[in-house]
Amino acid sequence: MTRFLVSFFSPLLAVAGLLCGPRAQAQVQAQARVQAEHLAVSLAVPEQQLVRGATLTAGLHFQLDKGWHIYWVNAGDSGEPPRVRWTLPAGVTAQPFEYPAPQRLPLGPLMDFGYEGAVTFPVPVRVAADAPLGPATLRADVDWLVCREVCLPGKATVALGRPVAAAGTKASVDPDAREIVDEGLRSLPRPLPPGAEARFTGDSAHYTLAVLVGQQIGSALFFPADPGVISDPAPQVAAPLARGVRLAMVRDESQSGGLATLHGVVVLPGGLAYTVAAVPGAIPPALAPSAREGGLPGALALAFAGGLILNLMPCVFPVLFIKGLSLLQSSREERGRMRAHAHVYTLGILISFWIVVALLLLLRTAGSGVGWGFQFQSPVFLALMALFLFFLSLSLAGQFEIGLSLTSAGGELAGKGGYAGSFFTGVLAMVVATPCTAPLMGVAIGYALAHGSLASFAVFTALGLGLACPYLLLAYNPGWTRLLPRPGAWMELLKQLTAVPIFATVIWLVWLFTQAAGVNALVGLLAGFLLLGLAGAVLGRWPARRGATAWAVAVCFLAAALPVYAVRAFGAPLGAPAASSAGNDWKPFTPQAVAMYRAQGKPVLVDFTAAWCLSCQVNERVVLDRADVQQRFRQSGVVLLRADWTRHDAAIGEALAALGRSGIPTYVLYPASPDAAPRMLPEVLTTGSVFAALNSLPVVKAAGS
Repeated sequence: MTRFLVSFFSPLLAVAGLLCGPRAQAQVQAQARVQAEHLAVSLAVPEQQLVRGATLTAGLHFQLDKGWHIYWVNAGDSGEPPRVRWTLPAGVTAQPFEYPAPQRLPLGPLMDFGYEGAVTFPVPVRVAADAPLGPATLRADVDWLVCREVCLPGKATVALGRPVAAAGTKASVDPDAREIVDEGLRSLPRPLPPGAEARFTGDSAHYTLAVLVGQQIGSALFFPADPGVISDPAPQVAAPLARGVRLAMVRDESQSGGLATLHGVVVLPGGLAYTVAAVPGAIPPALAPSAREGGLPGALALAFAGGLILNLMPCVFPVLFIKGLSLLQSSREERGRMRAHAHVYTLGILISFWIVVALLLLLRTAGSGVGWGFQFQSPVFLALMALFLFFLSLSLAGQFEIGLSLTSAGGELAGKGGYAGSFFTGVLAMVVATPCTAPLMGVAIGYALAHGSLASFAVFTALGLGLACPYLLLAYNPGWTRLLPRPGAWMELLKQLTAVPIFATVIWLVWLFTQAAGVNALVGLLAGFLLLGLAGAVLGRWPARRGATAWAVAVCFLAAALPVYAVRAFGAPLGAPAASSAGNDWKPFTPQAVAMYRAQGKPVLVDFTAAWCLSCQVNERVVLDRADVQQRFRQSGVVLLRADWTRHDAAIGEALAALGRSGIPTYVLYPASPDAAPRMLPEVLTTGSVFAALNSLPVVKAAGS
């Protein structure tokens, strides 16, 4: 039904766009580059002369506004690919242009196939041996459909003068045009290499495709050449094979009868793409999980160990201050009460993990390429976290007592206030641990999110138990509390000192908020801090009074609403910021860039990072951006790409999923050979681990030498 509605209304929308007048179309002009609505189209011909008897490659280049896209030859659920009509001099002919590998473009419940940012369609051009000599003009009349929430048809005429020269003439080259055309050629899907093959099986509801290229591959995406073969928006489930990858896909509901051949393009990790014409055949069984993962038991063990290590990460230090203080205050309590607090604290951690993993799985089912830590990509979440921690710090610093204010809300709540505090401290522990990926966690989380909901909940439960384990052990071994100092007046001073690292965390969250929402939205967050300060002053001046508590609660809600409004009214447009070079050789990451540099025979190191990931920042400043490490990268000829995930970027999420990971930091070294498997580096970097990875590379000519 969806496909029927789209196919019915798309022509009507296109006609409506054509009737809208000059705003919906580019002005017909005879120039090499035409600026149209939401895109610019240009004709690139590297050779300055058209030599008789030669074959050359031109390029039809589109530069699109952010968020807008054009379409592949199979547009998916909606849309139309660009079309061109050539007017060429006698003796010069142009072949149909070629389509680079596309990307998935979700649009509500639909899925389109096409291109964002920039794309070049290579065009083979043949000059006959008897083509007339002298001036000549290559003219292309181009039509397209450019879309975001709405679609606008457009057309333009691009033309370029190139003289026809005698056979044997060495044509000079325009370097800018050569770069544009080469970029398009590198993006084209390749034929399967010798010895590789593609097979498929099908039933009434599914197709299973196996692409066998001679090495194990963890993920892939398939783009059918013809519409109506598979359900375009449905997830494609990949499983590694000993010699390739297997994809399970949902059959399109309108597709009837069997297929003799399954035509399309398969995109593999690193942006490498192959054209396939799969024939019916047996599908090899998927591999068992790797020895390192050890299946589900291994993933559970890694997750538990990663949760233990999280207690030592800087992200969790403020919460450890809070729990350390509560342990001192409860060291003389009866054993049963201490254990009850530990159980409630653990429950807070586990429920928080379960909620986050449920949201993550729901978003992934809806087609969003999110991963672990996705909530820190939201400026609203950052603002609310900063406000909460700021209010908590005011209480710890002595401005007011949360417990006294809660007492006024009801006697029953007062009796349970201690357990509520333990529960929400567990929630806080999980939240502030999210920006860190401890060693061993990356493999476990990647395994969980690739093996269904039951495995995901089991792995994240093990992770939560690991995070809660130190406090649980102390609660079940009360004798260990004798090692702690005796309670006394100094505990109030310690409580106030506890506010210091939490205020520091607030500063960090404000910085992240500014990165995500921009400076203009910061005024809303700062105003929220001011209101919280007033609410704290009222609670401190009139403690345990219902009127004061009600007024403070209302002010707190207003404080939370201000930054939310500011983000929507003044926030910067969402999108991944450009990678910061920090004075070094880092370039922004794209899957196409990885494929391009490897095709040039250069190894590539990709740093998957984000401003909110403290472990990432430590690794970059302590190891990756050191002068001696940067020098070693240059000597090894390694191209450095930084995948900045501070804001949501579907391409980065898909690249992580292709590597079997769902969180950061992640570091991967791609050898120069496109057929060589990438090497994963540890989550906690040292110069030794980086140098060891570089030593495994074949000796190449240093960049720039």
